[in-house]
Amino acid sequence: MDGRAQNIPAVLRLLLGFVVLSTVAGLLVAGIAVPAIGASGQAAKSGVDFFNDLPSEFTISPLAQQSKIVDASNKVIANPYDENRIIMPLNKISKNMRNAQIAIEDARFYEHGGLDPRGFTRALVSNLQGGDPQGASTLTQQYVKITLQEQALRAGDKEAAAAATRKSYARKVQELKYAINVEENFTKDQILTGYLNLVYYGDQAYGVEAAALNYFGVHASKLNLAQSALLAGIVQQPTAYNPIINPKQAQARRDIVLTRMEQLGMASAKDVAAAKKLPVKKMIKKTPVKGVCHRSSQPYFCAYVMAYLQKSPQMAVLGKTPEERLKRINQGGLTIRTTLDPRLQKIAQAEITKAVPIGNKSNLGGAMTVVEPGTGKVLAMGQAANFEKNQTNWNVDQVYGGGPFGYQFGSTAKMFGLVTALEQGMPMNSTINVPFASNKQDHVFQGPKVVGAECGSNEPWKVGNDYAIGGRQMTLAEGISKSINTWAAQLTIEVGSCNVLDTMKKMGVHQADGKDFARTISNATLGSGTTTPLDLASAYATLAADGKYCEPSPIVSITTPDRKEIKIPKMSCKQVISKDTANAATFLLKGTLRPGGTADNNWNVDTRPAAGKTGTTEKHNQAWFVGYTRQLATAVWIGNVIVTDKNRKLYSLNGKCFGSYGCFGDVFGGTVSAPVWASAMKKMSEGMPVEQFPAPSQKAQRGNLQDLPNVFGRSPGEAAQMLKDAGFSSQVGPSIASNAPQGTVGGTSPSGSALPGQTVTLYISSGQAVAQPKPQTTQPPTRGRGGKGKGGTTPPPRG
Repeated sequence: MDGRAQNIPAVLRLLLGFVVLSTVAGLLVAGIAVPAIGASGQAAKSGVDFFNDLPSEFTISPLAQQSKIVDASNKVIANPYDENRIIMPLNKISKNMRNAQIAIEDARFYEHGGLDPRGFTRALVSNLQGGDPQGASTLTQQYVKITLQEQALRAGDKEAAAAATRKSYARKVQELKYAINVEENFTKDQILTGYLNLVYYGDQAYGVEAAALNYFGVHASKLNLAQSALLAGIVQQPTAYNPIINPKQAQARRDIVLTRMEQLGMASAKDVAAAKKLPVKKMIKKTPVKGVCHRSSQPYFCAYVMAYLQKSPQMAVLGKTPEERLKRINQGGLTIRTTLDPRLQKIAQAEITKAVPIGNKSNLGGAMTVVEPGTGKVLAMGQAANFEKNQTNWNVDQVYGGGPFGYQFGSTAKMFGLVTALEQGMPMNSTINVPFASNKQDHVFQGPKVVGAECGSNEPWKVGNDYAIGGRQMTLAEGISKSINTWAAQLTIEVGSCNVLDTMKKMGVHQADGKDFARTISNATLGSGTTTPLDLASAYATLAADGKYCEPSPIVSITTPDRKEIKIPKMSCKQVISKDTANAATFLLKGTLRPGGTADNNWNVDTRPAAGKTGTTEKHNQAWFVGYTRQLATAVWIGNVIVTDKNRKLYSLNGKCFGSYGCFGDVFGGTVSAPVWASAMKKMSEGMPVEQFPAPSQKAQRGNLQDLPNVFGRSPGEAAQMLKDAGFSSQVGPSIASNAPQGTVGGTSPSGSALPGQTVTLYISSGQAVAQPKPQTTQPPTRGRGGKGKGGTTPPPRG
């Protein structure tokens, strides 16, 4: 009974009879008012001619079906769809379900050829006798009608969709001719499969698999007799027989289906009686319908993926516009394989919420992004928030579901000044003259490279340190490991703040709204601009990948329902800084995790090499740590979600409690963010080989410095000329206490040597030695995590 129908001539004869009978009777046949066209043989002939002139080729387009977003292990994360449909082969649909649908819709399905003579006669007689109007449509005809409607809706043709179901003589005859074509070209089982996957079962469930999961939480292959009868009965009137909103009507309809199955020998009287005893309300096991990512096991990553698919230039293969792409995602039955590593994701989510409990009342937020160096794959994305209440993804840019601003990133910005200096040829062991400052006494930077300069400041720039330090020469290693603000400021001035901002840009860091940072010296030096964990993780991954920046991506592959892969562009990677620079910067950034660094006591860099940088913003408003091994780059942000109060006064993290990490009087990047990073990275790295960073080259260590002429004691004009003759520019800085005669040059920055063409600042002697603040570093407060009570052991006051 699975073969194609062989009685097409009989169908044609029946059609002729249909025309003649309709003409004679002028009555309601198959639920349609057929107009009289004359009772002559010529009328019948005209009807046949009309039939023959109708189109006969029926094309079946692939059904709209939900797509799958899966993680790197192929576990489903989410199922985006317009129509909740999952295509299933007939052998994955229970026999109960197949029988129930045939019993109530078309009992002679396997015996007719598109139009059932018996069904037609029964409907005609019933209508002639004035009984309830009966339809004579076979299951094949219904399949044709619904397919035409589905295809029209997918094409956005509302008029064609309405025409597909309009009650008219022409439509009915055209439907019949298409049904004949379908019966000629498809087996009965193929037609039944298409029907069961196509029809609407109410409650936004299309096709039997989606309906089974929606109402009962089981697959179509497991549907029992009662469940099958309930679903089969819905099709006729999906709203009236919806068991969620009309359980009584649905139960009555289910029982009609069961009775019909018993009459046809498809179910025993005993089984039917038992099925009828089940109340429909108790059969339903349904959870509320939610949005695609609300239903996801990883809602924030899901939202990032959905936005990336629609808006990233890399995903143009899915459509020219976000609307076109979304339509293909929701209807195309795609399998979208992502980069998400389920093991790393579990760790990231667990570790960030240990420090920032979800639902806390302290205005605390936390996020963690993990990126693979050298590929840009986004391996994990944790967030300490409830997606039901807050859909903003703190890890990503606004275009991909983040907020419009991001958060200030503080001293993590100092890495970019270091990289710029190394890229310009500054040796790794360089020293610069670092002005003194403390948390109570700022140093005021001024001069033509600061005030009014491009990428400078509109007024003298005040910079303080977390504790008293400076007034002496300081190495790059000390300045970056201790995160000294005046060191970073002086370094930025020497290498050019515009150049530092350019380094940030080429390493992928920008505002959350996608715009570049305002070109100010503060943004270049102290991270006063705002950005995201994903941007910072990707930037630091550039160092781990020997200077190669890879644009972050969550997508590995996209395949169609027939397992054909859609060709997507390879992940975009570009060498943006030299390998020598990357390796030298990594060597220096290891100091952050070594004793004396701002994140010491968290990681043994000799056991598993790692490097990174802490970040604390003004008034202790936000706290960061960004660090990396050769295999993983991870950014951790913990901070105030709402940045200021109604008077625009910054909220502080000081005095707040951080889950299992306890409470702290003063909070810095090294207080909680660094320990969270370390705890997560240790677990993520388990089982991974220990990989060493390449040692800095001799070129990177030696740099590209040239000796400066000795201008000590010279007049400013004479000193400027000597420097110009040697290939350097100069500027006059503030007066300093010096043994040089008053009004002459008492010192320079840099001193001894400088990069070719570098601007040298001339410090003019005041003519007498004046006592300076102690150049030694004051002893920082005792370091530690602190206890559970407020104001536990104070952490290091460092950026």
